Amino acid sequence: MPSSCGSYITKCSGSVQSKASDVRALKERGYIIGKKIGKGSYATVVSAFYEDSTHKVPLACKIVDKSRAPSDFLNKFLPRELEIIVKLEHPYVIQIHSILQRGLKIFIFMRFAENGDLLEYIKKNGSIVEHGAKSWFYQMVKGLKYLHSLEIAHRDLKCENILISKKMNIKIADFGFARSCVDQTENPILSMTFCGSAAYAAPEIVSGHPYDPKMADVWSLGVILFIMLNASMPFDDKNVKKLLSDQKTRNYRFRSSIEEKLTTKCKSLVQFILDPDVTTRWGLARIEMSRWFKDSVVISEGVPN
Repeated sequence: MPSSCGSYITKCSGSVQSKASDVRALKERGYIIGKKIGKGSYATVVSAFYEDSTHKVPLACKIVDKSRAPSDFLNKFLPRELEIIVKLEHPYVIQIHSILQRGLKIFIFMRFAENGDLLEYIKKNGSIVEHGAKSWFYQMVKGLKYLHSLEIAHRDLKCENILISKKMNIKIADFGFARSCVDQTENPILSMTFCGSAAYAAPEIVSGHPYDPKMADVWSLGVILFIMLNASMPFDDKNVKKLLSDQKTRNYRFRSSIEEKLTTKCKSLVQFILDPDVTTRWGLARIEMSRWFKDSVVISEGVPN
């Protein structure tokens, strides 16, 4: 780990690197480790609690084992993630509780999302009615607007990274591919790295061109909105060449049973966001001014039953 990350991490004592010893060391600091609830390329996510004399806070813990991660991840992506997540404080962005390190393992504790992620929710409940999708989309836009105001691009927005809290509010999570949108002189910079999932990636990313990461985030948000409304992906990513062709020709369709129930303003917004031309694609400011976004009172405290 580069030394620049040290200020974000509290060191835990102990040299024995075993699961049992990690559990004991964390327990001494008030953290109780639970069962595994997810797994990524270089990290495992487990349930957890933080306990003191007066509180018991439900948490999730992302455990990064540096001994199993490649140098590119350790030297570039992980330091960026740690630098970014300690800055974030917004009702629609996952809240970091603490970051601890013991030996080669880093434990990132964050607030627990009791209702899982958006993909799980849609698989269980099917498509979300338009006024409910509007409520969650409102929260996503506000959360992403906050990130972009800090000149941070997420670069991996997808249903799996949209978590749902106990009160049915969304939390943008997983900043493993996030990065600054400006250089050291505060000038905007384009991204070069192909990040995230192809099915959510904007056409300029799929085609391998340098891209504006903020506008790429907006495209991913449009894909998520489509999935909420339709309970299926707008584009199939099994064949990247066909994926790019479908993106450029707007070859996506709502299911007929869904389309007939959606308002014209809702379908139009999806079209303006999933615009393959980045110069005419609607950004967050234009989305917020859209008739669909502003028409009715948005219920920002969770999706109505």
